[in-house]
Amino acid sequence: MNNPKGLTPIEKRDDIWIKRDDKFSIAGVPGGKVRTCWHLAQGANGLVTAGSRSSPQVNIVAHIAHHLGIPCRVHTPQGELSPEVQAAKNMGAEVIQHKAGYNSVIIARAREDAKKQGWTEIPFGMDCWEAITQTRSQVKNIPKEVKRIVIPVGSSMSLSGLLHGLLDEDLDIPVIGVVVGADPEDRLNRYAPIEDDYVSAFASGKQNLRHKSWTEMVTLVRSPLDYHTPYRDNVWRGVTLDPVYEAKCIPFLEPDDLFWVVGIRQTMQCDDINETV
Repeated sequence: MNNPKGLTPIEKRDDIWIKRDDKFSIAGVPGGKVRTCWHLAQGANGLVTAGSRSSPQVNIVAHIAHHLGIPCRVHTPQGELSPEVQAAKNMGAEVIQHKAGYNSVIIARAREDAKKQGWTEIPFGMDCWEAITQTRSQVKNIPKEVKRIVIPVGSSMSLSGLLHGLLDEDLDIPVIGVVVGADPEDRLNRYAPIEDDYVSAFASGKQNLRHKSWTEMVTLVRSPLDYHTPYRDNVWRGVTLDPVYEAKCIPFLEPDDLFWVVGIRQTMQCDDINETV
């Protein structure tokens, strides 16, 4: 599906529900984060972004720039081009590598580059309020039978949007966030719901979540695997999962959970083995 305002499907695989945000696709790249990039790219003269060599972000941005017919520059750490970075280059993106170091370095370089070029910056990790807007409405079709929601946590933007969506829909469902990268708490403190949001919700008649903040809504658990280490078996119940993100959630799933699949990298897309089980 390629309608940014449409709801991506929820499937049932045996005793677990799956939110298939990976079914959303524009310009050949899938996933919920593509919605944010697509929105930010409208009217741009060119796109600039920064991303880890293990992240699908640079490839998402490059594909959308190519689709829109505008130039693209991507900033990554120095090293051999990963499949995603090579795919971005194949789409015409100019790859600018920096000596390995903190993410803050490539983020700063990308921001400076965008300003110099007069192009639009697509923030590292989709770190912006638009990512919240583009995710929160996807909560609308969660089945009432769901006991918990399990979601991978990289930048934490998808998790933050999900939590706002639960507030919007007055749903009191526990969330398990499987942390696959850096500590997400700083971004959660900036973007996820805080107590003031819930006071506002109570005033509007939504009482279930009164006086709660994100710390009461979600339990963060850390994957034992390093961010750059892929999960070995990333095909789960006929669904191919991103090995760096979603597949690391598999050990934490329980019956009647909803598994929120944010996306899958473009270089690993394939059809499901079985559409329903």
